[in-house]
Amino acid sequence: MSGGGGSEAGDETRVVNGLYIFDIEMRDGKRGQARGVVVLCDGRIMGGDSYFYYTGSYTFRNGKWRGDMIVNQHTEAVGRKLAFGGREVTCGFSGDYSAGGAVVEGMALVGKTSVTFTARLTLMDAM
Repeated sequence: MSGGGGSEAGDETRVVNGLYIFDIEMRDGKRGQARGVVVLCDGRIMGGDSYFYYTGSYTFRNGKWRGDMIVNQHTEAVGRKLAFGGREVTCGFSGDYSAGGAVVEGMALVGKTSVTFTARLTLMDAM
């Protein structure tokens, strides 16, 4: 997905390749929050937080973007009950982006439970 899978329009606002901080708020199905970092680069997503790492892909067009990710746990959470704990979780999202960040709405399938979430991404450093 070179170029982020975007439109051919040269003046279109693009999903900026770079390092982002994200804040996730989970609502329906399970409640929780997460904060971490993610790198968006030419249609690929790579990142993580204290307990999970994320990989995936995205496309964009006309100020809207969508994508999917797989979430895996990398560290035990002693004494904590994690919403995604011990499972590989598939997430899909869509939303709006601008030069400095993005907001997305998404859904994760945790076992047989659907969990909706909102994520805000803030660009920290462009590549």
